[in-house]
Amino acid sequence: MFAVPAWADHIVTDQIGRQVHVPDVVNRVVILQHQTLNIAVQLGAMDKVVGVLDEWKKQLGANYVRLAPQLPGLPTPGGLTKVNIEELLKLKPDVVFVTNYAPADMVKQIEDSGLAVVAISLLDVPPEEAVKMNPSVKDEPAAIDAGFASGVRLIADILGERDKGEDMIAVTKKARALVAERLADVPQEKRVAVYMANPDLSTYGHGKYTGLMMERAGARNVANEIAGFKQVTMEDVLKWDPAVIFVQERYPDVVTEIKNTASWQTIDAVKNGRIYLMPEYAKAWGYPMPEAMALGELWMAQKLYPDRFKDIDMQKEADAYYKEFYHTDYRATH
Repeated sequence: MFAVPAWADHIVTDQIGRQVHVPDVVNRVVILQHQTLNIAVQLGAMDKVVGVLDEWKKQLGANYVRLAPQLPGLPTPGGLTKVNIEELLKLKPDVVFVTNYAPADMVKQIEDSGLAVVAISLLDVPPEEAVKMNPSVKDEPAAIDAGFASGVRLIADILGERDKGEDMIAVTKKARALVAERLADVPQEKRVAVYMANPDLSTYGHGKYTGLMMERAGARNVANEIAGFKQVTMEDVLKWDPAVIFVQERYPDVVTEIKNTASWQTIDAVKNGRIYLMPEYAKAWGYPMPEAMALGELWMAQKLYPDRFKDIDMQKEADAYYKEFYHTDYRATH
């Protein structure tokens, strides 16, 4: 039952430093991480996906199904930190993608069943840090840029979509150069104080892509003193007094809560009506996503510094990206 496949394979190194034997031809994959799933959709490889994480709707947002209509019909043999090994084996996957912080016993259980397990972090850090949910990162821009590129290449290679993976990386670099050039002369003391609001007063500090996303868009992340993704207190937010509050598209209820809760009303961003529900493509997640890097940083920079980006039509930019990677207009999907 657990025999090693007879076809040829090759060895890849995953993003927590493990060497994994992967079949040369991969036809069936299970993806237990939403970031990898999002990339697989854009690589046009959903015909190879036979199972997904059970939290996909919560993590990708309820609207995402229109971009991958097959998702509700796919089996869910596990999640970010758990697996039902019997259900997984029924799907006969060639490769199982997991998150970098999947528990070691979960990874071992899948491996012991004879399946190839590939962990994705989209971050270039030493293996001892790579397995953590909130890793310590010395050089965030370098670690995220390198980790994103190597992660996309690894996923694209396994799914047989190398060229599309390179196209994805190239688009992010082009947008990055534009934003960097236009904000190059904004001094640190003039940067806009920004807070990323998530449910239950959780937010992103340093060491996660979201913090770098804000920095590259010309913001000063008020929560930069914390490491990774953590819950803070209302006292913290009041002390920080952000001028702008961003909320991820998948959490619209957070906007309503902020606007209708008394404790938020003295905060600068609330008093001045600068609470922005981000568009779907501006994925301000802890892990770098291609559309966030290609579109989200530009959208955020335009919101913070409209005069510097008044010639940019974000609808046009989003439509072009969605046409190339999702095969539909962004306009047509909203």
